[in-house]
Amino acid sequence: MTNGPDRPTLAAWWEHDAVKIVVVIGAIYVAYAAIGLSLGYSTSGIANTLRRLTYLIALYGMVTLALNLHWGYTGLFNIGVAGFMAIGVYVTMMFAKSPDPSGGAQYPGLGLPIPIAMAAGVLAAALAGLVVAIPALRLRADYLAITTIAFAEIVRLTFTSSALQEFTIFGVELGTGGGRGIIADYPDPMNVIFELPAFETFVDLTNSWFGFGPRQARALAYAMTLVAFLAGFYWLIQRTSRSPFGRVLKAIREDEQAAQALGKNTNLFKVKVFMLGCGLMGLAGTLWWFRRQGVTPTAFRPHVTFYIWIALIIGGAGSNTGSILGSGLFVAVLFEGPDYARRVILANVEAGDAPNTFDAAVAPLLSGDPSPLLWYAFDELLTLQFVAMGVVLILLMQRRPDGLLGHREETAAAVPLTRRSTEAPAAQPGGDD
Repeated sequence: MTNGPDRPTLAAWWEHDAVKIVVVIGAIYVAYAAIGLSLGYSTSGIANTLRRLTYLIALYGMVTLALNLHWGYTGLFNIGVAGFMAIGVYVTMMFAKSPDPSGGAQYPGLGLPIPIAMAAGVLAAALAGLVVAIPALRLRADYLAITTIAFAEIVRLTFTSSALQEFTIFGVELGTGGGRGIIADYPDPMNVIFELPAFETFVDLTNSWFGFGPRQARALAYAMTLVAFLAGFYWLIQRTSRSPFGRVLKAIREDEQAAQALGKNTNLFKVKVFMLGCGLMGLAGTLWWFRRQGVTPTAFRPHVTFYIWIALIIGGAGSNTGSILGSGLFVAVLFEGPDYARRVILANVEAGDAPNTFDAAVAPLLSGDPSPLLWYAFDELLTLQFVAMGVVLILLMQRRPDGLLGHREETAAAVPLTRRSTEAPAAQPGGDD
């Protein structure tokens, strides 16, 4: 990029979205590491905290990008995200489980290779999106939201139902496990990487740098794999948004009737993008839970969708870069932040006796003693986390409804429409979305 005399170098670099992501996420890592060092945490403890941050940011980033495809680009109000994630991971696990379970692995599966099982989960989530999209084509805003959240609850309660705890379809025995969920009995999907000779070198390096053992090194390798998947999500949605298909989606978001007047079959476009986004949500859900020992329906309660929406609103609807930044800030400040703050306080202050009730905590304020209320709030910090999320959401909607990077200036044309000039072109505002 050519810098003019009145354009500072730092401002020119800041126009790159990759720089924004690296700077913000890097600042989060530095803040967490600095707090850990000040508290005397070991190198392995700090590295493990940053590894968990990376893991969560990558996962929330993927789902937020998929939701941005629905709401940010097309204006489809989907608040049934958790349901599509559940379909993806449940179908994947049922397809991957052994057909002859042993050792308390519950009900049989199909025993298919893991890549095929994951593809089946993505396809099932996309088909579920088709089932929701077709009858909801004429619904907008609140009505579409009601349809999607109802569908997500139907999915969760269906997986909880004892009727599907074990069932037979086309002569094949399968099962969701009911309220107990599915217990995994398939090999670790990361074994393809763990068995490489280069992974032994990776284990040695992480051991010498951070004091990691093999188990922690595997967790770090998986976090890095998720970052690669996040980059793939970003690339896919970027290409989609810049394609003719993506420009029609933006036209539907701004004025669906105008898009129809131009001869576009808006219903077909909405069905396609809804299926694509739901398939990506199913893949993200699979990546979230697939390496664990199992999954239960309680993992997909409505608050999961609420979290994803907060991340999208923080970053700004319509911006892929904002989706990643919003996910990073949500995880660091609102999701992991309260628990980290709790550990910081416990490391520096001797905890007092917390009252059992709110009345007992408030009453001493009349005599000028705020400590019972403070310790009560500290004892209920993880519960107050939901209150903090609600307050942040209200403030965002009042003060900055567009989020950090929402509604960035963009052009409808795929090529520049300005006249050619021998002079260096002036910098244009805008972004990747």
